[in-house]
Parts: sequence; C-alpha cells; structure tokens
Amino acid sequence: MSKTRVTAAVLAAAVALAAGTALRAQGTARKTKPAAPAPKHVMVTADELKWGPAPPGLPPGAQAAILYGDPGKAGPFVVRAKFPDGYRVPPHWHPTDENVSVLSGTLAMGMGDKVDEASMKALGAHGFAHTTKLTHHYVIAKGATEIQIHGTGPFAITYVNPNDDPRKKSQNP
Repeated sequence: MSKTRVTAAVLAAAVALAAGTALRAQGTARKTKPAAPAPKHVMVTADELKWGPAPPGLPPGAQAAILYGDPGKAGPFVVRAKFPDGYRVPPHWHPTDENVSVLSGTLAMGMGDKVDEASMKALGAHGFAHTTKLTHHYVIAKGATEIQIHGTGPFAITYVNPNDDPRKKSQNP
C-alpha cells in the first residue's frame, strides 16, 4: 500500500470517528432533560424585610421575616427573628441542624431538658451557635435581640415538655 493510501485511510478513519462521536453526543443531548433553571439570587435590604408575627410554634411576642426558602419544606432557608427583652423559648429540639447568628442584642443559650440560667452562654452581636439535630436547648433574650437562623428544611420545633408548646395552649381556651 502506498504512503498516500495509508494517509488517506487514517484520515478517513479519523473523520468517521469524529463524526460518530459528534452524532452520539447529539443523541445523548436529545435524550437528557434540559438543565433546571439556576436558583435566583436574593438580595434584601433591612427596609425590604417583611416582618410579621413569628410562627405559632414560638411563644407569642416574637416577630419573624423569611429571607430565603421555606422553612417548612425541604431545602435551604434563612429566617430572621426579633425577640423582646426577656423573651424565652423553653427547652425544645429540632429534627434538623440549626444555625443561629446574633445580629443585635444578646441571646443566652443553654442545653438540656430544664432551664438552668447559670449554665447558659450569652451570645452577643456577631455571636454564633450551631445546634445539631435532636439536641435539647433553650434561649432567653437579654435586651431586644435580633437573630438569623439558617438551615435545611423541613424545620420544626418540638418542646421537651409538651405543656410548653404554645400551639397546644392556643387550642385550650
């Protein structure tokens, strides 16, 4: 076989290989689903927050604003909460991890089934706490306090003592 024929055969094989690869890629592209739309970016100024009463799982008196996501559904979420001075959330736990950043004021946090103020740690502005799922904990606001909670839903609250659950208190006149 002459050198020209060998070169032509190699070139023809390379073109066939490239064409076959391109056709397979097109066939694969047609079979796959289109990419999901990218999540939208969220940017919110303090003036744009929509504050309202906190969910009924928290004692009355707190305010909340959802910044991102839906805490009751699967997926990431970010929520802010405002507590008045002396506001308490009795011992409780969550089915998912909880991340709390203190934006202003002081949030005292303790661990366990009963409130023990002497063992609580005071977290001032810029303080942070990560609580793993199922950990029994409680908080008390020292002064007007604003926090940000983020995590992955579905997020829920279960009180260690069912009598502390404000949802049950509202059902009993």
